[in-house]
Amino acid sequence: MKIVVIGATGHVGGYLVPRLVLAGHDVVAVSRGVSAPYRSDPAWNRVERIVLDREADPGFATAIRNLGADVVIDMVCFTPESAQQLVDALRGTGAFLVHCGTIWVHGPSLEVPITEDAERTPYGSYGVGKAAIEKLLLAEARRPGGLRSTVLHPGHITGPGWPMINAQGNLDLGVWNDLAAGREVAIPNFGLETVHHVHADDVAQAFQLAAERQPTGESFHVVSERAMTLRGVATGIARWYGVEPNLTFLPFRDFRATTTAEHADASHEHIGRSHSVSIEKARLLLGYAPRYTSLQAIQEGLDWLRADGQLELQPA
Repeated sequence: MKIVVIGATGHVGGYLVPRLVLAGHDVVAVSRGVSAPYRSDPAWNRVERIVLDREADPGFATAIRNLGADVVIDMVCFTPESAQQLVDALRGTGAFLVHCGTIWVHGPSLEVPITEDAERTPYGSYGVGKAAIEKLLLAEARRPGGLRSTVLHPGHITGPGWPMINAQGNLDLGVWNDLAAGREVAIPNFGLETVHHVHADDVAQAFQLAAERQPTGESFHVVSERAMTLRGVATGIARWYGVEPNLTFLPFRDFRATTTAEHADASHEHIGRSHSVSIEKARLLLGYAPRYTSLQAIQEGLDWLRADGQLELQPA
């Protein structure tokens, strides 16, 4: 198949594009610049590269249609207006659209694990926008003559190349150093809120499966086998470094005073949702089988951060 990947050089694209090439697909990688992908791979030598800027080019959707793809994978659509433009351009071409959503289409957890048929209660511009796109695409796919599509909702994407959500629910790299050294780490509340990581290669696996199986009018969660509590992340990583965790638990107002406003706000965004989502639907209909647990994905990301000079200590 001919597969166009929009946003191909991003974190997931660095795994997805080589996967698609090795599976025998003809891949066109669309990005808004000529930067190298996050992960080098010989497979990129067999990929057609096209520079298109979705925001700056009013003919973006038409240009995508004119590529004549069997499948379009859209990793970087964030507004219903942008999604509608692509839908209008692709309708009637026979193409299948795979859209990258987010588990943030769900608001605070009420029942866990959250399934795909749970009522959408997003808040914040990112989750609200992605939920609106999901609603638009699934309605389009389910009507006669509509563009066929599916929506994949990744969790906290993790792995080599960038920081990942830590045991406080934010991106403060100092938390990992403190856990590794056995220094005291403040955890919000009782540390029982959950975060649901997923390795970028497992996300890529799900996108490849969706492109090949083409389940029309469906949405799927794409995460690791199980979510982890903040306490669990802290304990697992401290022990990986060969120490017992040295944790103190603080009411959120007191926790906020221990860190920067940016990190405190990020913690609030994550633990306020406290997502733990099901992958049973993706297992059944896509054959999705994540290779990495949450902890394994974090550990691989920490290895990269250490090698890149962003972390101080070696694991035990």
